[in-house]
Amino acid sequence: MAAFLVRRLLQMFLVTIVAAICSYGLLYISPGGPVDQLLGEHQNSGRNRISPADILRIKQRFELDINLPIRFSRWLTGWPSGPLFGSVGTDWPVGCAIPGQVRLRYPDGRVETVEEGCQQAVTLGDLVGRKSSRGVFFGDFGVSQVILRDRPVIDLIGTRLPYTLYLMGGSITLALLIAVPIGVYSAVKQYSRFDYTMTTIAFIGSSLPSFVFGIFAILIFSILAKQAGLPFLPSGDAVGTRDYIIPVLGSIQAGSLFDRFLRFLMPCGVLTFISLAGWSRFVRGSMLEVLSQDYVRTARAKGVKERTVILKHALRNSLIPFVTLLAGVLASLFGGALVTESVFNWPGLGRLYIDALSRSDYNVANALLLINVVLLLIGILITDILYTVVDPRIRLG
Repeated sequence: MAAFLVRRLLQMFLVTIVAAICSYGLLYISPGGPVDQLLGEHQNSGRNRISPADILRIKQRFELDINLPIRFSRWLTGWPSGPLFGSVGTDWPVGCAIPGQVRLRYPDGRVETVEEGCQQAVTLGDLVGRKSSRGVFFGDFGVSQVILRDRPVIDLIGTRLPYTLYLMGGSITLALLIAVPIGVYSAVKQYSRFDYTMTTIAFIGSSLPSFVFGIFAILIFSILAKQAGLPFLPSGDAVGTRDYIIPVLGSIQAGSLFDRFLRFLMPCGVLTFISLAGWSRFVRGSMLEVLSQDYVRTARAKGVKERTVILKHALRNSLIPFVTLLAGVLASLFGGALVTESVFNWPGLGRLYIDALSRSDYNVANALLLINVVLLLIGILITDILYTVVDPRIRLG
Protein backbone atom coordinates (compact mmCIF):
# COMPACT_ATOMS: atom_id res chain seq x y z
CA MET A 1 0.00 0.00 0.00
CA ALA A 2 2.81 2.44 0.86
CA ALA A 3 4.54 1.93 -2.49
CA PHE A 4 1.21 2.39 -4.28
CA LEU A 5 0.50 5.65 -2.47
CA VAL A 6 3.98 7.06 -3.15
CA ARG A 7 3.72 6.19 -6.83
CA ARG A 8 0.25 7.67 -7.14
CA LEU A 9 1.20 10.87 -5.34
CA LEU A 10 4.10 11.39 -7.74
CA GLN A 11 1.78 10.80 -10.69
CA MET A 12 -0.76 13.23 -9.23
CA PHE A 13 1.93 15.89 -8.86
CA LEU A 14 2.99 15.54 -12.50
CA VAL A 15 -0.61 15.57 -13.75
CA THR A 16 -1.30 18.69 -11.68
CA ILE A 17 1.68 20.52 -13.22
CA VAL A 18 0.61 19.56 -16.75
CA ALA A 19 -2.99 20.58 -16.04
CA ALA A 20 -1.81 23.92 -14.62
CA ILE A 21 0.28 24.61 -17.72
CA CYS A 22 -2.57 23.73 -20.08
CA SER A 23 -5.30 25.65 -18.24
CA TYR A 24 -3.13 28.72 -17.71
CA GLY A 25 -1.94 28.82 -21.30
CA LEU A 26 -5.35 28.19 -22.86
CA LEU A 27 -7.01 30.93 -20.83
CA TYR A 28 -4.44 33.53 -21.87
CA ILE A 29 -4.33 32.64 -25.56
CA SER A 30 -8.10 32.27 -25.96
CA PRO A 31 -10.03 34.96 -27.88
CA GLY A 32 -11.22 37.93 -25.87
CA GLY A 33 -9.51 39.31 -22.83
CA PRO A 34 -8.85 42.57 -21.01
CA VAL A 35 -7.98 44.55 -24.12
CA ASP A 36 -11.25 43.57 -25.77
CA GLN A 37 -13.09 44.57 -22.61
CA LEU A 38 -11.32 47.92 -22.71
CA LEU A 39 -12.55 48.28 -26.29
CA GLY A 40 -16.13 47.61 -25.18
CA GLU A 41 -15.89 50.14 -22.35
CA HIS A 42 -14.64 52.81 -24.73
CA GLN A 43 -17.38 51.99 -27.24
CA ASN A 44 -20.09 52.26 -24.57
CA SER A 45 -18.68 55.53 -23.25
CA GLY A 46 -18.68 57.06 -26.72
CA ARG A 47 -14.90 57.50 -26.91
CA ASN A 48 -13.62 56.89 -30.42
CA ARG A 49 -9.97 56.07 -29.77
CA ILE A 50 -7.98 53.96 -27.30
CA SER A 51 -4.67 55.49 -26.33
CA PRO A 52 -1.45 53.47 -26.07
CA ALA A 53 -1.30 54.48 -22.39
CA ASP A 54 -4.64 52.75 -21.77
CA ILE A 55 -3.45 49.57 -23.45
CA LEU A 56 -0.18 49.62 -21.51
CA ARG A 57 -2.04 50.15 -18.24
CA ILE A 58 -4.28 47.13 -18.90
CA LYS A 59 -1.33 45.00 -19.97
CA GLN A 60 0.63 45.85 -16.82
CA ARG A 61 -2.37 45.20 -14.59
CA PHE A 62 -2.83 41.71 -16.04
CA GLU A 63 0.92 41.22 -16.61
CA LEU A 64 0.28 40.74 -20.31
CA ASP A 65 3.50 42.62 -21.08
CA ILE A 66 5.47 39.72 -19.56
CA ASN A 67 6.23 36.60 -21.57
CA LEU A 68 3.83 33.74 -20.88
CA PRO A 69 6.39 31.31 -19.33
CA ILE A 70 7.66 33.99 -16.91
CA ARG A 71 4.09 34.99 -16.08
CA PHE A 72 3.16 31.36 -15.39
CA SER A 73 6.22 30.85 -13.19
CA ARG A 74 5.32 33.92 -11.12
CA TRP A 75 1.77 32.62 -10.66
CA LEU A 76 2.74 29.04 -9.81
CA THR A 77 5.85 29.52 -7.67
CA GLY A 78 6.11 33.28 -7.05
CA TRP A 79 9.42 33.36 -8.92
CA PRO A 80 10.90 35.46 -10.39
CA SER A 81 9.69 38.41 -8.36
CA GLY A 82 12.69 40.57 -9.22
CA PRO A 83 16.43 40.45 -9.95
CA LEU A 84 18.30 37.17 -9.54
CA PHE A 85 20.95 37.06 -6.80
CA GLY A 86 20.83 40.75 -6.03
CA SER A 87 21.54 42.76 -9.14
CA VAL A 88 22.51 39.85 -11.37
CA GLY A 89 19.95 39.28 -14.08
CA THR A 90 18.36 42.72 -13.71
CA ASP A 91 18.60 43.42 -17.44
CA TRP A 92 17.35 39.99 -18.51
CA PRO A 93 14.38 40.75 -20.82
CA VAL A 94 11.21 38.92 -19.78
CA GLY A 95 8.67 40.47 -22.11
CA CYS A 96 7.61 43.03 -24.70
CA ALA A 97 11.06 43.33 -26.29
CA ILE A 98 9.90 45.51 -29.20
CA PRO A 99 6.96 47.84 -29.70
CA GLY A 100 4.01 46.01 -31.16
CA GLN A 101 0.61 46.81 -32.52
CA VAL A 102 -2.91 45.80 -31.54
CA ARG A 103 -5.52 45.46 -34.25
CA LEU A 104 -8.85 46.59 -32.75
CA ARG A 105 -12.14 45.69 -34.39
CA TYR A 106 -15.06 47.80 -33.14
CA PRO A 107 -18.67 46.53 -33.01
CA ASP A 108 -19.65 48.90 -35.82
CA GLY A 109 -17.13 47.19 -38.14
CA ARG A 110 -14.45 49.85 -37.91
CA VAL A 111 -10.89 48.52 -37.64
CA GLU A 112 -8.04 50.47 -36.02
CA THR A 113 -4.37 49.66 -35.46
CA VAL A 114 -2.95 51.03 -32.20
CA GLU A 115 0.58 50.86 -30.79
CA GLU A 116 0.79 48.63 -27.71
CA GLY A 117 2.56 51.29 -25.71
CA CYS A 118 5.50 49.10 -24.62
CA GLN A 119 8.48 51.19 -25.68
CA GLN A 120 11.21 49.02 -24.15
CA ALA A 121 11.78 45.49 -22.98
CA VAL A 122 10.40 44.49 -19.59
CA THR A 123 13.28 43.17 -17.46
CA LEU A 124 13.55 41.39 -14.14
CA GLY A 125 14.46 44.72 -12.58
CA ASP A 126 11.09 46.10 -13.64
CA LEU A 127 9.33 43.36 -11.67
CA VAL A 128 10.62 44.64 -8.33
CA GLY A 129 7.88 47.20 -7.85
CA ARG A 130 5.09 44.91 -9.04
CA LYS A 131 2.90 42.94 -6.69
CA SER A 132 3.44 39.21 -6.97
CA SER A 133 1.83 36.35 -5.11
CA ARG A 134 3.94 33.90 -3.15
CA GLY A 135 2.85 31.28 -5.67
CA VAL A 136 0.20 28.60 -5.87
CA PHE A 137 2.63 26.09 -4.38
CA PHE A 138 2.56 28.16 -1.19
CA GLY A 139 -1.22 28.53 -1.08
CA ASP A 140 -1.36 31.99 -2.63
CA PHE A 141 -3.52 32.26 -5.76
CA GLY A 142 -2.95 35.97 -6.15
CA VAL A 143 -5.61 38.66 -6.10
CA SER A 144 -8.81 39.10 -8.06
CA GLN A 145 -8.17 41.42 -10.98
CA VAL A 146 -11.76 42.30 -11.90
CA ILE A 147 -14.56 40.78 -9.78
CA LEU A 148 -13.30 42.12 -6.44
CA ARG A 149 -10.22 44.02 -7.46
CA ASP A 150 -7.11 43.48 -5.31
CA ARG A 151 -8.91 41.11 -2.95
CA PRO A 152 -7.16 37.73 -2.43
CA VAL A 153 -8.62 34.99 -4.59
CA ILE A 154 -8.67 32.56 -1.66
CA ASP A 155 -10.91 34.99 0.29
CA LEU A 156 -13.24 35.32 -2.68
CA ILE A 157 -13.48 31.54 -2.98
CA GLY A 158 -14.09 31.26 0.76
CA THR A 159 -17.15 33.52 0.57
CA ARG A 160 -18.73 31.38 -2.20
CA LEU A 161 -17.67 27.94 -0.97
CA PRO A 162 -20.37 27.44 1.73
CA TYR A 163 -23.17 28.01 -0.81
CA THR A 164 -21.73 25.41 -3.17
CA LEU A 165 -21.01 22.90 -0.42
CA TYR A 166 -24.49 22.71 0.99
CA LEU A 167 -26.14 22.85 -2.46
CA MET A 168 -23.97 20.14 -3.99
CA GLY A 169 -23.72 18.18 -0.75
CA GLY A 170 -27.48 18.07 -0.36
CA SER A 171 -28.16 17.12 -3.99
CA ILE A 172 -25.47 14.42 -4.14
CA THR A 173 -26.59 12.89 -0.83
CA LEU A 174 -30.23 12.79 -1.92
CA ALA A 175 -29.29 11.37 -5.33
CA LEU A 176 -27.25 8.57 -3.73
CA LEU A 177 -29.94 7.70 -1.19
CA ILE A 178 -32.58 7.50 -3.91
CA ALA A 179 -30.64 6.21 -6.93
CA VAL A 180 -29.19 3.06 -5.35
CA PRO A 181 -32.53 1.64 -4.06
CA ILE A 182 -34.28 2.55 -7.31
CA GLY A 183 -31.57 0.93 -9.41
CA VAL A 184 -31.56 -2.23 -7.30
CA TYR A 185 -35.35 -2.55 -7.29
CA SER A 186 -35.53 -1.92 -11.06
CA ALA A 187 -33.03 -4.73 -11.63
CA VAL A 188 -34.87 -7.14 -9.34
CA LYS A 189 -38.22 -6.26 -10.98
CA GLN A 190 -36.84 -6.15 -14.51
CA TYR A 191 -39.41 -5.30 -17.21
CA SER A 192 -42.05 -4.51 -14.61
CA ARG A 193 -44.21 -1.40 -14.78
CA PHE A 194 -41.97 0.24 -12.17
CA ASP A 195 -38.88 -0.56 -14.25
CA TYR A 196 -40.39 0.90 -17.42
CA THR A 197 -41.49 4.04 -15.56
CA MET A 198 -38.09 4.66 -14.00
CA THR A 199 -36.34 3.92 -17.30
CA THR A 200 -38.46 6.56 -19.06
CA ILE A 201 -37.79 9.12 -16.33
CA ALA A 202 -34.07 8.33 -16.39
CA PHE A 203 -33.88 8.78 -20.16
CA ILE A 204 -35.59 12.16 -19.90
CA GLY A 205 -33.26 13.25 -17.11
CA SER A 206 -30.17 12.12 -19.01
CA SER A 207 -31.07 13.53 -22.41
CA LEU A 208 -32.07 17.12 -21.55
CA PRO A 209 -29.56 19.73 -20.36
CA SER A 210 -29.78 21.07 -16.83
CA PHE A 211 -30.80 24.59 -17.82
CA VAL A 212 -33.99 23.19 -19.40
CA PHE A 213 -35.02 21.63 -16.09
CA GLY A 214 -34.07 24.83 -14.30
CA ILE A 215 -36.18 27.02 -16.58
CA PHE A 216 -39.15 24.64 -16.38
CA ALA A 217 -38.84 24.52 -12.58
CA ILE A 218 -38.92 28.33 -12.37
CA LEU A 219 -41.84 28.48 -14.81
CA ILE A 220 -43.94 25.89 -12.96
CA PHE A 221 -43.09 26.28 -9.28
CA SER A 222 -42.45 30.00 -9.25
CA ILE A 223 -44.29 31.89 -12.00
CA LEU A 224 -47.35 29.74 -12.78
CA ALA A 225 -47.89 28.74 -9.15
CA LYS A 226 -47.77 32.38 -8.08
CA GLN A 227 -50.20 33.43 -10.82
CA ALA A 228 -52.61 30.67 -9.78
CA GLY A 229 -52.55 31.79 -6.16
CA LEU A 230 -50.84 28.59 -5.01
CA PRO A 231 -47.81 28.26 -2.72
CA PHE A 232 -44.75 29.11 -4.83
CA LEU A 233 -40.98 29.01 -4.53
CA PRO A 234 -38.62 31.99 -4.99
CA SER A 235 -37.15 31.93 -8.48
CA GLY A 236 -33.53 32.64 -7.60
CA ASP A 237 -30.82 33.85 -5.24
CA ALA A 238 -29.70 32.11 -2.06
CA VAL A 239 -30.94 34.80 0.32
CA GLY A 240 -33.87 37.18 -0.10
CA THR A 241 -33.49 40.94 0.14
CA ARG A 242 -37.03 41.76 1.26
CA ASP A 243 -39.95 40.02 2.96
CA TYR A 244 -42.64 38.31 0.87
CA ILE A 245 -45.88 36.43 1.38
CA ILE A 246 -46.58 32.89 0.19
CA PRO A 247 -50.15 31.53 0.26
CA VAL A 248 -50.71 29.02 3.09
CA LEU A 249 -47.18 29.59 4.43
CA GLY A 250 -47.76 33.24 5.26
CA SER A 251 -45.11 35.96 5.54
CA ILE A 252 -41.51 34.92 4.92
CA GLN A 253 -38.79 37.07 6.45
CA ALA A 254 -35.88 37.79 4.10
CA GLY A 255 -32.68 36.12 5.20
CA SER A 256 -34.41 33.76 7.60
CA LEU A 257 -33.61 30.06 7.71
CA PHE A 258 -36.97 29.23 6.09
CA ASP A 259 -36.31 31.76 3.31
CA ARG A 260 -32.95 30.11 2.59
CA PHE A 261 -34.57 26.67 2.61
CA LEU A 262 -37.26 27.68 0.10
CA ARG A 263 -34.64 29.13 -2.26
CA PHE A 264 -32.55 25.99 -1.86
CA LEU A 265 -35.33 23.60 -2.98
CA MET A 266 -35.43 24.24 -6.73
CA PRO A 267 -31.69 24.18 -7.56
CA CYS A 268 -31.20 21.19 -5.27
CA GLY A 269 -34.15 19.39 -6.85
CA VAL A 270 -32.83 19.97 -10.38
CA LEU A 271 -29.33 18.72 -9.53
CA THR A 272 -30.73 15.73 -7.63
CA PHE A 273 -32.96 14.72 -10.55
CA ILE A 274 -30.13 14.95 -13.08
CA SER A 275 -27.74 12.86 -10.94
CA LEU A 276 -30.51 10.43 -10.02
CA ALA A 277 -31.32 9.71 -13.65
CA GLY A 278 -27.83 8.58 -14.59
CA TRP A 279 -26.86 6.87 -11.33
CA SER A 280 -30.03 4.76 -11.07
CA ARG A 281 -29.51 3.39 -14.59
CA PHE A 282 -25.89 2.61 -13.81
CA VAL A 283 -26.80 0.72 -10.63
CA ARG A 284 -29.56 -1.14 -12.48
CA GLY A 285 -27.21 -2.31 -15.25
CA SER A 286 -24.53 -3.36 -12.77
CA MET A 287 -27.08 -5.19 -10.62
CA LEU A 288 -28.52 -7.07 -13.59
CA GLU A 289 -25.06 -8.30 -14.52
CA VAL A 290 -24.40 -9.57 -11.00
CA LEU A 291 -27.81 -11.28 -10.67
CA SER A 292 -26.93 -13.48 -13.64
CA GLN A 293 -23.74 -14.79 -12.01
CA ASP A 294 -23.39 -18.42 -10.90
CA TYR A 295 -22.83 -17.64 -7.21
CA VAL A 296 -26.18 -15.82 -7.05
CA ARG A 297 -27.99 -18.76 -8.61
CA THR A 298 -26.17 -21.09 -6.23
CA ALA A 299 -27.26 -19.04 -3.22
CA ARG A 300 -30.86 -19.19 -4.39
CA ALA A 301 -30.60 -22.94 -5.02
CA LYS A 302 -29.39 -23.43 -1.43
CA GLY A 303 -32.58 -21.81 -0.19
CA VAL A 304 -31.09 -18.51 0.95
CA LYS A 305 -33.74 -15.86 1.44
CA GLU A 306 -34.17 -13.58 -1.56
CA ARG A 307 -33.57 -10.52 0.61
CA THR A 308 -30.22 -11.92 1.75
CA VAL A 309 -29.26 -12.85 -1.80
CA ILE A 310 -29.95 -9.33 -3.03
CA LEU A 311 -28.43 -7.35 -0.16
CA LYS A 312 -25.51 -9.55 0.85
CA HIS A 313 -24.42 -11.42 -2.26
CA ALA A 314 -25.47 -9.23 -5.19
CA LEU A 315 -25.55 -5.62 -4.00
CA ARG A 316 -22.00 -5.42 -2.70
CA ASN A 317 -20.46 -6.73 -5.90
CA SER A 318 -22.75 -4.59 -8.06
CA LEU A 319 -21.43 -1.44 -6.38
CA ILE A 320 -17.85 -2.02 -7.57
CA PRO A 321 -18.41 -0.30 -10.96
CA PHE A 322 -20.59 2.32 -9.26
CA VAL A 323 -17.69 3.35 -7.02
CA THR A 324 -15.93 4.60 -10.17
CA LEU A 325 -18.61 7.26 -10.60
CA LEU A 326 -17.92 8.58 -7.12
CA ALA A 327 -14.42 9.72 -8.15
CA GLY A 328 -15.81 13.01 -9.37
CA VAL A 329 -18.00 13.67 -6.33
CA LEU A 330 -15.26 15.46 -4.38
CA ALA A 331 -14.55 17.81 -7.28
CA SER A 332 -18.30 18.37 -7.77
CA LEU A 333 -18.69 19.33 -4.12
CA PHE A 334 -16.15 22.11 -4.64
CA GLY A 335 -16.75 23.04 -8.25
CA GLY A 336 -20.52 23.32 -8.08
CA ALA A 337 -22.88 23.22 -11.04
CA LEU A 338 -22.00 25.99 -13.47
CA VAL A 339 -25.23 26.07 -15.47
CA THR A 340 -27.65 25.43 -12.61
CA GLU A 341 -26.06 28.05 -10.39
CA SER A 342 -26.27 30.55 -13.24
CA VAL A 343 -29.94 29.78 -13.95
CA PHE A 344 -30.95 30.23 -10.31
CA ASN A 345 -28.47 33.06 -9.64
CA TRP A 346 -26.94 30.94 -6.90
CA PRO A 347 -23.79 32.62 -5.52
CA GLY A 348 -21.62 29.50 -5.56
CA LEU A 349 -18.30 28.60 -7.11
CA GLY A 350 -19.87 27.52 -10.39
CA ARG A 351 -21.36 30.97 -10.85
CA LEU A 352 -18.05 32.51 -9.77
CA TYR A 353 -16.21 30.56 -12.46
CA ILE A 354 -18.63 31.76 -15.15
CA ASP A 355 -18.17 35.35 -13.96
CA ALA A 356 -14.39 34.97 -13.93
CA LEU A 357 -14.36 33.71 -17.52
CA SER A 358 -16.77 36.32 -18.84
CA ARG A 359 -14.90 39.17 -17.13
CA SER A 360 -11.39 37.82 -17.81
CA ASP A 361 -10.47 37.50 -14.15
CA TYR A 362 -7.73 35.00 -14.93
CA ASN A 363 -6.44 34.49 -11.38
CA VAL A 364 -9.87 33.41 -10.14
CA ALA A 365 -10.52 31.14 -13.14
CA ASN A 366 -7.10 29.50 -12.91
CA ALA A 367 -7.46 28.95 -9.17
CA LEU A 368 -10.83 27.22 -9.57
CA LEU A 369 -9.57 25.06 -12.43
CA LEU A 370 -6.46 23.95 -10.57
CA ILE A 371 -8.31 23.18 -7.33
CA ASN A 372 -10.86 21.11 -9.26
CA VAL A 373 -8.08 19.13 -10.92
CA VAL A 374 -6.44 18.40 -7.57
CA LEU A 375 -9.74 17.34 -5.98
CA LEU A 376 -10.55 15.12 -8.95
CA LEU A 377 -7.18 13.38 -8.62
CA ILE A 378 -7.76 12.92 -4.88
CA GLY A 379 -11.21 11.52 -5.64
CA ILE A 380 -9.74 8.98 -8.06
CA LEU A 381 -7.19 7.94 -5.43
CA ILE A 382 -9.93 7.49 -2.81
CA THR A 383 -11.94 5.48 -5.34
CA ASP A 384 -9.03 3.10 -5.90
CA ILE A 385 -8.75 2.60 -2.14
CA LEU A 386 -12.51 2.02 -1.83
CA TYR A 387 -12.23 -0.83 -4.35
CA THR A 388 -10.41 -2.84 -1.71
CA VAL A 389 -13.23 -2.18 0.77
CA VAL A 390 -15.99 -3.20 -1.61
CA ASP A 391 -14.12 -6.20 -3.00
CA PRO A 392 -11.51 -7.80 -0.66
CA ARG A 393 -10.05 -9.69 -3.65
CA ILE A 394 -8.56 -6.46 -4.96
CA ARG A 395 -5.09 -5.62 -3.70
CA LEU A 396 -3.15 -2.42 -4.28
CA GLY A 397 0.46 -3.01 -5.19
